[in-house]
Amino acid sequence: MSGPKRKEAPLDPFKRAVTLATRAIAADGGVEVVFSNEPPGLSGKTARVPEPPRVPTREELAAIRGHADAAALAISCSDEALNRALAPSGGEARAVFDALEQARVEAIGAVRMDGVAQNLTARTEQRYARSRITEETERSEAPISDALALMIRERLTGEAPPARAKPLVNLWRPWVEERAKTLLDQMQGTLFDQEAFGKLARDLLTALNMADQLDQGDQDEESSQEGENEPDTSEDEDQAEMQTGSELAQEARAEPDDTSEDTMDDQEDGATDQLDEDDEAADLPRRGDPWRPNLSVLDDPSAFGYKIFTEEFDEIVTAEELCDAEELDRLRSFLDKQLVALQGAVARLANRLQRRLLAQQDRGWDFDLDEGTLDAARLTRVIIDPMHPLTFKQERDTEFRDTVVTLLLDNSGSMRGRPIMVAACCADILARTLERCGVKVEILGFTTRAWKGGHAREAWLKAMKPPFPGRLNDLRHIVYKSADMPWRRARRNLGLMMREGLLKENIDGEALAWAHKRLLARSEQRRILMMISDGAPVDDSTLSVNSGAYLEKHLRQVINEIETRSPVELLAIGIGHDVTRYYRRAVTITDAEELAGAMTDKLAELFDDDHAARALHRANPSAARAKRRALH
Repeated sequence: MSGPKRKEAPLDPFKRAVTLATRAIAADGGVEVVFSNEPPGLSGKTARVPEPPRVPTREELAAIRGHADAAALAISCSDEALNRALAPSGGEARAVFDALEQARVEAIGAVRMDGVAQNLTARTEQRYARSRITEETERSEAPISDALALMIRERLTGEAPPARAKPLVNLWRPWVEERAKTLLDQMQGTLFDQEAFGKLARDLLTALNMADQLDQGDQDEESSQEGENEPDTSEDEDQAEMQTGSELAQEARAEPDDTSEDTMDDQEDGATDQLDEDDEAADLPRRGDPWRPNLSVLDDPSAFGYKIFTEEFDEIVTAEELCDAEELDRLRSFLDKQLVALQGAVARLANRLQRRLLAQQDRGWDFDLDEGTLDAARLTRVIIDPMHPLTFKQERDTEFRDTVVTLLLDNSGSMRGRPIMVAACCADILARTLERCGVKVEILGFTTRAWKGGHAREAWLKAMKPPFPGRLNDLRHIVYKSADMPWRRARRNLGLMMREGLLKENIDGEALAWAHKRLLARSEQRRILMMISDGAPVDDSTLSVNSGAYLEKHLRQVINEIETRSPVELLAIGIGHDVTRYYRRAVTITDAEELAGAMTDKLAELFDDDHAARALHRANPSAARAKRRALH
């Protein structure tokens, strides 16, 4: 006799119907629909849609169907290989191109099926009803990709933008139509031709001053091939730039021309007695300029070829300065919902790291002291002999606790969606874990204030476009949690990463130098800096008026300086991007889901190495010193 059947949940029929409809629209029975609290999206043939509330309204159900329909149309109406061939390699241009292509496939469904059109409208209205980007009053802060997608949707389907999104569209409409109205009108005739539509989209990007981003990938490949064909030249150039500081210092100490050959001979002769050299140098004439120490790219990047047009509009801000308390609470609430899915796996890794760290702390106490904590275990002596003095104990200081860790998170637009959500969750859980172990943690983020240069570019244009202006954007460096701030006070700040419109460009070299400078100001004996990024530095405004490798070259200089001359220990994790070509101690992961494991493993390796070194020093100090000399 079979047991009683499990009672079906009230929303199961709705979920089943959505799944079947999605497969039918996609014309693919292998499509999977996952209902979750994570941001909706499409990964391969898996469509992620919002979990319906316990008692949903008609509008909420229609919006959920709209998310499923949008994913199904992307599968059935867009050729992935053709899209890859036409799309820009990255940056803002890629975001705009993808938004236009999604608007095209959704317009196909809306034109062919009235029910799909209603679902997509409900989804669009819900999205902008909950978004804060509609409140922006400056074009530099409002995403052009959203505005263009709504303008194309209006032309292809006749649907006006939602009331909440009209201010966003109106910010960009005059500027866009002045430059590309003809192209926008032509797109209606290419609705069912993806290739023709894609070519028009590329022409549109060119008209909107994004032409420099269209062939970025091809330029990178060509430059890498040229580098392979001419290795000596590029290596010499890089080596010359990296040695600029030492050359300047040598010039400051150099002698007049008539004695330069003698000076070089003295330097090459390793057997010359130091006292004799000092005596000879004292008799030689000297330059009037004072002696200068070796320059560092961290202190003076201009000496190494990295210029900044203006720092007037750069900012270092806290989360509270960018967002009011009410919105931070709302964003943190959203992040907590995402934590539910990751909590189990990440918490297990964090607890494993905590056990390993606590096992290394070598706890110990000193007893029979005149001051400290009262030793309760020896109170019996006082009871037996009232004349016996009280004794105190004191815990020994451990090297392990004298550590600070900085987590530097890439807040660029390419991290939008699941990568930034996973990064925020992992930073949140690891900060709690390390704090319990007595390790201080600082969480920082870096992006820019605007797309396409912002105020810095406007100042450059007013200055009549001087050539090679250097970095041409406004930096935004964010302090989510300072090292001395307890996690309980900083927890809601991490929700800021979920805010629409925050993520823009990434200038990694200056962000790394900024985080390093903050670490050097700390009093802890051990300082660790972990960079989490998903790509090379990209700022379209800067790269459009400088060399293509301008930001990358500066990043390499900063990394080399930190790794070879700084007491800070640097490690990096790349999400879908090979960072091992930049950093000596690095790991690359292919999926954001692997981030928690990579972060805990790399931190555990660092602390294990430190623990082993201290154990070796206690057992054999001379061997430990020999090992340190071999490493450095």
